[in-house]
Formats: sequence, structure tokens, C-alpha cells
Amino acid sequence: MSEQNLNVNHSDLRVEKATFAGGCFWCMVKPFDQYPGIIKVVSGYTGGHVENPTYEQVKTQTTGHYEAVEILYNPELFPYEKLLEIFWAQIDPTDDGGQFHDRGDSYRTAIFVHTEEQRKLAEASKEAVANSGRFDKPIVTKILPASTFYPAEDYHQDYYKKSAAHYKEDREKSGRDEFINKYWK
Repeated sequence: MSEQNLNVNHSDLRVEKATFAGGCFWCMVKPFDQYPGIIKVVSGYTGGHVENPTYEQVKTQTTGHYEAVEILYNPELFPYEKLLEIFWAQIDPTDDGGQFHDRGDSYRTAIFVHTEEQRKLAEASKEAVANSGRFDKPIVTKILPASTFYPAEDYHQDYYKKSAAHYKEDREKSGRDEFINKYWK
């Protein structure tokens, strides 16, 4: 799918793209991967200045990339607004130094918008979170124009399925679930 043609019809299926950075990309796949209308969730890197970065390069915190997920979805079955709701409920939107035990620029949060409509919806959702009373600090999650998305190495794809025990252990140690239960449940 080209960046120019974001609404692609494959037979009668309407497909759009959403990109979110919410800290470690391993933890951002599963929450989106379980709904009808979600076609594919890919772990990868975006927002940086190095072409075709590797995981080893990104984790040095020198490439400018965020760990992110790119979601292909059918908006008729699963609207972008629902994706935003899921995204916000996975993160600490007040932390600009990373997420939970993952620290550094590659673990910052952001919504990468592909269209003007996504930008408007993302801005409205950010305002709603800011006005929700859940947090006593400012919402620092950025809304940025989508740029080239580089899929991560194969071993990072569907990590929660491929390496279930390690994924579970890492997630438990991270503090993410405690935060979600305190602020989003």
C-alpha cells in the first residue's frame, strides 16, 4: 500500500492504516490484534532519520525512531475512534521519557496520523483524555504526521504469541498492567 493511497479496496474490503507508538511494541500488538475488522498489526519503527533501522540501532536512542505498531483495519467494522480508545488505555500519556520500565526516546508515545480526519479525531481524543480528570499532569503524547514505517525484524512480530512466556514475564515486570488497572479500568 503506498503512502499516497491510504484507502485501498481489495475486492470489497476497505482498508485504512493507523500508526501508534505506545512504548515497547511487543505490548502494543495484543490489545489491537483481537477484534473483527483488524486485518493486521505490525511492529516496527517510525519517526526517525535513519533508513531501514534495525532494532539494535533503534535501542541506542540515536535514530529518532519510535517503536510503533502499524494497524491495517476496515473502518466499516472497526472505526478509528475505537482504535484511539484502545491506544490511550495502554499508555501513560503523561510520561515523555518512555513508558513504564522502558526508558528513552524510542519508547515515547505518539499518534502518527495518515489523514486530516485522523488528525482531527486524534486531537479530539487527546483533549478528552486531558479533560477526563484521570491525570494531574499534562498529556504529553504527540500527534505527528505519519512518516515511513519500517517493519521490525521477524522475531518481533506477534511476539506475544511466539514467545508467550517471555512476553508475559516482561509485561508483568514493566508496571504497565498496574498502571492500566489504576487509571483506565
